[in-house]
Amino acid sequence: MNIALFVFLVLLDQVTKYYALNFLSKIGSITIIDNMFNLTYVENRGAAFGMLQNQKWFFILVAFVVVSFIVYYLRTNKNISRLYQVSLVLILAGAIGNLIDRIRLNFVVDFFDFIVWPVFNMADICVVIGGILLSYIIIFDKE
Repeated sequence: MNIALFVFLVLLDQVTKYYALNFLSKIGSITIIDNMFNLTYVENRGAAFGMLQNQKWFFILVAFVVVSFIVYYLRTNKNISRLYQVSLVLILAGAIGNLIDRIRLNFVVDFFDFIVWPVFNMADICVVIGGILLSYIIIFDKE
């Protein structure tokens, strides 16, 4: 497993959320590009798009299952491709980043606001990019 990438991504997620929580929360929103992109402080107590609000223990359980499976898979499958490893590390880092928030704060800090899309964070970006890479590998990788 690429430990350095994992640590970097979790730290990046937590540092950006720290600034959102401690500075952005006081002002609510900062316009970066008019009518396109803001930094907006949101406390998300649900899943993607705010679904399943206030189901903290369900999300913690799901995160532990996903994290356990990925760690087990990476430890027992040493010969997978670099891209496959990166995709799983991205998903793992994203899951851990949001899990830290749920355990520590009882909500997930979101702040990237593209106005026409729900507000999200670095951990969400990791999960989405990791999921896209994993899908690509499953569909197109013939090994």
